[in-house]
Amino acid sequence: MYYSDTETVIPKFQLEPDILTGNKMLRMDKVDCSMSMVRSDFLQPHRKDYYFFCLVRQGSSRHWIDMTPYTLKPDTFYFTVPHQVQLKEEAEPLTGMIMAFTEEFLALEGNSSLKQLPVIQNKYNGHEISLNTDDVVFIEDILEKMYAEYIAQNNWQHSMMMAYIQVLMIYLSRLYTGQYSNAAQTPDRLMLKKYLSKIEESYTQTHEVTAYADMLNISAGHLSEVVKEQSGKPAITHVHERLILEAKRLLFHTEHSIKEIAFQLGFEDASYFNRFFKRLAKHTPMEYRTTIREMYQ
Repeated sequence: MYYSDTETVIPKFQLEPDILTGNKMLRMDKVDCSMSMVRSDFLQPHRKDYYFFCLVRQGSSRHWIDMTPYTLKPDTFYFTVPHQVQLKEEAEPLTGMIMAFTEEFLALEGNSSLKQLPVIQNKYNGHEISLNTDDVVFIEDILEKMYAEYIAQNNWQHSMMMAYIQVLMIYLSRLYTGQYSNAAQTPDRLMLKKYLSKIEESYTQTHEVTAYADMLNISAGHLSEVVKEQSGKPAITHVHERLILEAKRLLFHTEHSIKEIAFQLGFEDASYFNRFFKRLAKHTPMEYRTTIREMYQ
């Protein structure tokens, strides 16, 4: 099956090292997020190769995450994970605090448990967390403590920062879970999470439920039963939805031909991709590209 890395279509940008600390894996800043980390190429469709978190106290600019427009709201928490396609409409200033870290940071000894938290996994493809007054006070206090530690560079700084980050990520994960899903973490629920994670890793190469079942060392029938019970959708639907999401991203953000997009998503036959897309999206790929661009031009 033909396969091409979609990251070569939509550029992915690395975390810019902090001038003050030289840290290439973790960065914090405050007051004016747009001026502290803005790049002119952020004003075009891109992915970041790092996790980005921002507590917005004041701000009203608009940006896009996976074709969904967001107008920033005060006292709201925003976050992105590496695979999401992002676009800023303008580089307006905002007041708040930011934190960003890379996959390498998560891989450091003592940090691996962060990878399992819902706000890091982001299986619901979220971006915005609503906060009440108590949430804002708690999160801002933690971020202020983290920032003070970050710039002071005292002894045992890493251990101190990790303690704060653990608390913050757990707190945000509780809010994330409450906002996006209240499902309990039963064994079957964990199986669904593993299945969705495997799809995220392999959807451009693997389109069949049987192949994912083999990866998880269970039968396709059992996997299908668990996924349908836990999500309300057939197992194959999750694969198809992920393919459609990426196809829409590429149709919206790139000028690549339908044939090129089909190959990038693992379809050997472009005509089959056209039929597949129309069946699920109710439009041909070209119709979708034209309609969505007219809608959001």
